[in-house]
Amino acid sequence: MMGLLKIAFKLLVNDKGKFAALLIGITFAVFLMVQMTSIFAGILQKASAVVTNIGAKIWVMDPSVTTVANSIPMPDYVQDAVRSIPGVKYAVPLFSGGATLKLQSGVYQSVTVLGLDDTSLLGRPELLAGNIDDIYAENGFIVVKDSEIEKLENPQIGTEFELNDHRGVIVGIAQVTNNGLFGIPSLYTTYNRAIQYIPSARFTSSYILVEPKTETDIANIKLEVAKLGYLAITDEEFCNKISTFYKYKTAVGAKSQELIIMIVFQAAFTALTGYGLGVGLCTLMILLAKMRLPNYASIVTYSNLGLAFLMVLIIAVFSSYIGVRKVLKIEPFDVFRG
Repeated sequence: MMGLLKIAFKLLVNDKGKFAALLIGITFAVFLMVQMTSIFAGILQKASAVVTNIGAKIWVMDPSVTTVANSIPMPDYVQDAVRSIPGVKYAVPLFSGGATLKLQSGVYQSVTVLGLDDTSLLGRPELLAGNIDDIYAENGFIVVKDSEIEKLENPQIGTEFELNDHRGVIVGIAQVTNNGLFGIPSLYTTYNRAIQYIPSARFTSSYILVEPKTETDIANIKLEVAKLGYLAITDEEFCNKISTFYKYKTAVGAKSQELIIMIVFQAAFTALTGYGLGVGLCTLMILLAKMRLPNYASIVTYSNLGLAFLMVLIIAVFSSYIGVRKVLKIEPFDVFRG
């Protein structure tokens, strides 16, 4: 067997051109597959950043919520009802909303504001500078130090800004486990300050964060919350819900007609580019050959140009047909299953 393998190896590497072409092709194929799937995995992780950063075991929300950024406010009685469920250790509100700051330079910048429960500050980030108790100070906000902090002109403790005609002051600089997906800076403050500074509808609780007494109480809590007409899920289930949304509603959510247009465009562009490069290369080779051999018999005619174009067109149509057929039949799940 070893002898056969040695022969196979020699046959493979002896044809250096063919071996190099195969190796380069596989290398680039693997590179593209790993690169694209890595980007998509990173997107899914960042999409659930708020869930992982807050760290609550159970999230209560409106059943229509698809992502953590797409919160639907709930009435205040829901929080009281959840607190009364057997097995609930405590339940606190969380405000999540967008706002526009006016910075000291006069520039306006969109931000995400998270309002933490005033009593427990459940979900508070780890501070790099400042004191967490200063969040209770007048106009106090904590800024997350990540790649987006530059959009806030790199604020320091004591930096002031304006939010809906309210004065805000940075009292702490924090770090979080995962940065957000949409490139928007994040601020933390108290729940009551958030609903006071940011205009909102009649209801203000984006989510209710629940801590069960034991793991066995989670099933009963989910059941009782469902009776109220709302949804209670664990943090892991919420992350999976967000991932499912981005997998099936955004990443490959194009219509069949749009996919067909994309594939036909790619095939046409590749075919025409290849045709032009092929004709150009052939013309160059003939020119170089005639410079060295004046009697070299070769000429480019309209007939062979047309024949080559027809063959390229047939290849493009056939390739497009195969691609369209596969895309229209494949399920989104199959794309990411591997």
